[in-house]
Amino acid sequence: MSYLFALYKTYNNNLDKVGIIETKNIGKKTIEYTLLPISHTTQTAHIEVIVTADGEFYDARVIKENTILPFTEESGSRSGTNYVPHVLHDKLMFVAGDYVKYTGQEDKASCFEDYIQQLRDWCESEYSHPDIVAIYNYVKKGTLIEDLVQKNILYLDEQRKLLKKWDSNRGKEKPEIFSAVTGDQESAFVRFDVHYPNQVHDHVWNNKEIYDLYSRYYDTKLRDKDLCYVSGEYLPAVERHPNKLRNSADKAKLISANDTSGFTFRGRFLNSREVANISYEVSQKAHNALKWIIDKQGKTVDGRVFLAWGLRSPNIPQATEDVLEDLNSYLPNLFEIESSNNLSGTREALARKYNQLISGINKNFTVDENDEVYVMTLDAATPGRLAVLYFRNLHINVYFERLKEWHIGCSWKHRRKVDGELKEFYGSPSFQTIAKYAYGPRPSEKLIKTVMERLLPCVIDGQAIPMDIVQNAIQRASNPVAFNEEWEWEQALSVACSLVKKHYEKEEYSVALDRTNTDRDYLFGRLLAVADVLERNALSEADQKRATNAVRYMNAFVRAPLRTWHTIHQNLHPYLMRLGAKARRYTDLFQEINDLFNPNDYNDKPLSGKYLLGYYSQRQDLYTKKEGVDEE
Repeated sequence: MSYLFALYKTYNNNLDKVGIIETKNIGKKTIEYTLLPISHTTQTAHIEVIVTADGEFYDARVIKENTILPFTEESGSRSGTNYVPHVLHDKLMFVAGDYVKYTGQEDKASCFEDYIQQLRDWCESEYSHPDIVAIYNYVKKGTLIEDLVQKNILYLDEQRKLLKKWDSNRGKEKPEIFSAVTGDQESAFVRFDVHYPNQVHDHVWNNKEIYDLYSRYYDTKLRDKDLCYVSGEYLPAVERHPNKLRNSADKAKLISANDTSGFTFRGRFLNSREVANISYEVSQKAHNALKWIIDKQGKTVDGRVFLAWGLRSPNIPQATEDVLEDLNSYLPNLFEIESSNNLSGTREALARKYNQLISGINKNFTVDENDEVYVMTLDAATPGRLAVLYFRNLHINVYFERLKEWHIGCSWKHRRKVDGELKEFYGSPSFQTIAKYAYGPRPSEKLIKTVMERLLPCVIDGQAIPMDIVQNAIQRASNPVAFNEEWEWEQALSVACSLVKKHYEKEEYSVALDRTNTDRDYLFGRLLAVADVLERNALSEADQKRATNAVRYMNAFVRAPLRTWHTIHQNLHPYLMRLGAKARRYTDLFQEINDLFNPNDYNDKPLSGKYLLGYYSQRQDLYTKKEGVDEE
């Protein structure tokens, strides 16, 4: 129950956000979300009906908007032929008194009767509201579909029934309703509003006063009190819990017990309450908080949701993201490379910059030093069951410290395309980037989410990166000819370097070239880099896009470095001749590197991923270091 208690506390710590519509941008799309009030849910509405304060039809329009609406415990978990109405906004079959007249579906005649009785009870209670009474006075007339047909919102066929499908032979442009609704017109969802001439008035579905009145009204309907396993108090209990956690169409539930015929719990429990007895208030607050956090900052891949949030400060850096995409958004350009000779990839420099970043987050978001951070992963094995795959709670300072260790341990110089432009930065790659370049070129969403799930404990719990992920990244980076674009291979190379650096973090590798390192794999990587740059500089401008011998033989070089190196070195002679006096720089480097080898290490034993670190650092050093005046 710890995750439910965490969500329950999160809701109570963010009561000022309840009912407030927030927005976020995903690409060019703007998404609205909110922390739902108790006893409310969301639904995509297709038709908006506006009535007057006297209960008369005023106007209507076709929409496709997410709408907050009051609901009951039963209506919140309805499915199939379980026709249980919501209290105010709902489908045509519930809110239209003339539904049977225009569809001929006699079996749904009771839907409107149940709906109008439920709405009448609210209107006649002490928790009523003038807007609700106006809507009730209109709906009880039973002319909704007739009014919508006259307004050209809904359309009838030749038998004066709701048209099932729009036929292009009708000679008219396809009406909006057929594009807004997924099925036919009968499945349209209707929301109501009230028109007040010359007045600025809150919409019914966004009126905090109505939210509060309904929550208090529905609370009077809850009778059965029992011990809540989460709060430890005697409160009204509930057996049906909300769905729509990941999105408005999500039917999976965290808590459900509907197997009253198979009795999978037979012999252990008499009923579902013995397993998990949760009060209505706790269930509502916990589920609503979870929906809000998922909408606000959840990372969803193939239905699997990755979350990290603070108890008092929900908006915190996510463990799954990289510096460029997430952490750097708090302090723009903090991690960007400032000059060609910048060696900010060292551990000390990265630690300083990360500490500046955390200070900036604390300042911008007033992070409480005593706050707790929760990390959670959710996924559904079946359409109706949602599982918590991973959950941890940490002190906020511990969370940031573990993020710091991960990002510093995996930091490398990366080069990638952002909005069509190549950019460089120091940092760690995101989980998705690692999955893409370890299992690419186009890994499935299912594979990506599995890799992300396996990497999360590496950040939060300090576990080692699984070796198969590291090896796959090394193998792909060692096969540059398999990439269509050079920058893609560069990214695969830097991702592999990040993982290898983290794997050997006790040896403290960095982007800066280590001229004292005598590790054979590192030295072989340096030799390959010198050969690569030498040939590249000797190529004519017309041949610059051609792969060098070092690149073409890279895959073989990993498996048999000594034998392959002899082949590469022999192929360098024409380019050494072409460079003339300038070739001395490279021949001296070859000699310098060879002198660092232990004679026993100069063999054909396959290379580890360290060779990529030596290759990258040596190549980086050659491309950034200015030539000396005495090289002639």
